[in-house]
Amino acid sequence: MRKSHGPAFKKAVIELDKCPLCRGRAVTQGVFHELPCDHCNASGWVVAATGEALALDELVTQLSMALQVATRQIEQLKRPQAGGPEAGYQGSNRRGAGGINYTGD
Repeated sequence: MRKSHGPAFKKAVIELDKCPLCRGRAVTQGVFHELPCDHCNASGWVVAATGEALALDELVTQLSMALQVATRQIEQLKRPQAGGPEAGYQGSNRRGAGGINYTGD
């Protein structure tokens, strides 16, 4: 085991799962109206490994990290991917003289 002093250089990503009591809705049904779920601190998310609720400050950090990952994935899917014959024209194939793009035209 290594000795370490101070906080970690990178924040650890904690795997989250939907709350089993409220099924990710953050509220439970009361007699007359919906009540905040006490099991997940009204967030709808718990630690996947243990099923326990996160502290609110840690929950905000973990949800922000998950949102950043999802945003990057959405941006990747929005970028048009060349397919078919035009795919050869989009990037460099390094087949020309001096490593330039050669298309055969």
